[in-house]
Amino acid sequence: MVLLLNFAHPLTDDQVRQVTELIGAPPTVQTVPTQVDRTQPLGATALALAAATGLTGHDWQTRPLIVNLPGLAPVAAALLAEIHGRCGYFPPVLNIRPVAGSLPPRYEVAEIVNLQGLRDQARTRRYTNTVAP
Repeated sequence: MVLLLNFAHPLTDDQVRQVTELIGAPPTVQTVPTQVDRTQPLGATALALAAATGLTGHDWQTRPLIVNLPGLAPVAAALLAEIHGRCGYFPPVLNIRPVAGSLPPRYEVAEIVNLQGLRDQARTRRYTNTVAP
């Protein structure tokens, strides 16, 4: 079963249903409180967030994961580096976007981004200036 690590706002029932449709099975959602102290180094923050999941080394390397990253870009980047170090690959991440014209504002899961696939494709362009995927 896929573990969805949520480091952002709580996911709505609709968003979890959208993820379920995209992956073909309901994920186990684990929300990790992500209040960041910007006076602390990002490496320490990423380490604390990953540790807060309670996952073991075995879990990081064997459980199928999807990550909903924190909204603050520098924290998200540091957390991705930490997770990559623990898993050995970039995990898929949620792309959550606003629903156009919704009042009050609502957000939907637009896609699950295969970061490892993007990275692997980018490696083929390492020595070229190719723009197309």
